[in-house]
Amino acid sequence: MQRVVQKVVVASTNPVKVNAALSGLQAMFPHYEFKAEPISVPSGVADQPMSDSETLTGALNRVNNAVAHHPDADFWIGIEGGVETLHHELAAFAWIVVRTQNLIGKARSGMFFLPQAVADLVQQGLELGEADDRVFGHTNSKQKGGAIGILTNNVVDRKELYEQAVKLALVPFKNEALYLQN
Repeated sequence: MQRVVQKVVVASTNPVKVNAALSGLQAMFPHYEFKAEPISVPSGVADQPMSDSETLTGALNRVNNAVAHHPDADFWIGIEGGVETLHHELAAFAWIVVRTQNLIGKARSGMFFLPQAVADLVQQGLELGEADDRVFGHTNSKQKGGAIGILTNNVVDRKELYEQAVKLALVPFKNEALYLQN
């Protein structure tokens, strides 16, 4: 039996984000086949969001901009990585927003604390990926395992961190009747 193909507009051209989106969708909806269309759209927030709220706003803006630019999809997904200071330490995480014509789902990834050398560079205005590259001597780490991959020696990588949040953002789509009652 041939599976129904669903078009997914991912509001990023970063392969880590695109692959996390596709893997999360496939895990939650194995009876569908998903075809990604990565696009670059503005987040409307700083290149490095510095709070939970700013990061969620960036993901929401990305997904809404993706809808505006490509209204002919089955799913739109926005992924925004951010940081926030908690108890004098800088923590990193991401917000995921998934949207269809009828529903919107949101979830945040797990959070982890950054080493002080990386945190200092981010607080001076560098994006996390650039700070990681400088501190750890990597190149383009944000399109690979990211800070979490470097810090865990790829036991957990950026795709895995984002993929779980994609699955959590899809909860309303697995339970549409409950979430459409509003």
